[in-house]
Amino acid sequence: MGEMVTFKSNGHTCDGYLAGSGPGVLVIQEWWGLVPHITDVVDRFAAAGFTALAPDLYHGSSSTEPDGAGKLMMALNLDQAGKDLSGAITLLQERSGSPKVGVVGYCMGGGLALVVASQRPDAVAAVAPYYGVIPWATAQPDWAAISATIVGEYAEHDDFAGPEATRALEAKLRDLGKDVTMHIHAGTHHAFFNDARPEVYSADASAEAWTRTVDLFRTHL
Repeated sequence: MGEMVTFKSNGHTCDGYLAGSGPGVLVIQEWWGLVPHITDVVDRFAAAGFTALAPDLYHGSSSTEPDGAGKLMMALNLDQAGKDLSGAITLLQERSGSPKVGVVGYCMGGGLALVVASQRPDAVAAVAPYYGVIPWATAQPDWAAISATIVGEYAEHDDFAGPEATRALEAKLRDLGKDVTMHIHAGTHHAFFNDARPEVYSADASAEAWTRTVDLFRTHL
């Protein structure tokens, strides 16, 4: 349905998978990379009436093994990733004809969704972090800079972003006056939205989260 595109990234270039037409939605990968599950998510947003783009933050690399994915994630150049995400937002603005975009991210991408919302409050109007974690101690965003509405989707049984950490982040954001709601899906595990991983996938939780995210973007974009 979509196509690979190359866009400008503050003096560099980045590739990404783009599909659809309508309001812009930035889709941020899990730690695996720009894998078929993520391009499928882009296609789903396109079918729902959005222009969706998933930038390749690993610039051609990916992994199917946790050890390899973890190494790719920890080696990610955060400064360059921020430039790539900002460039992707600019492309979405151009393609959609609207200054507002929505951001959805999964696992590592969920954390980066919050980071880019703090870096581009001029553009990001709605954020949907899915079991989002920010594993880099030096990459904690300027939470006060976020202006977007945040509706997160998290898992009850999650060693990366468990309920306690999720509620603590929600409380911190509310104390800053942010419009935030974090949903914790009972009985689910990290990556419950990833239907390419049957050992953790939850059809019911995924359907509920998907409907809520689409509604969020339709409301605010």
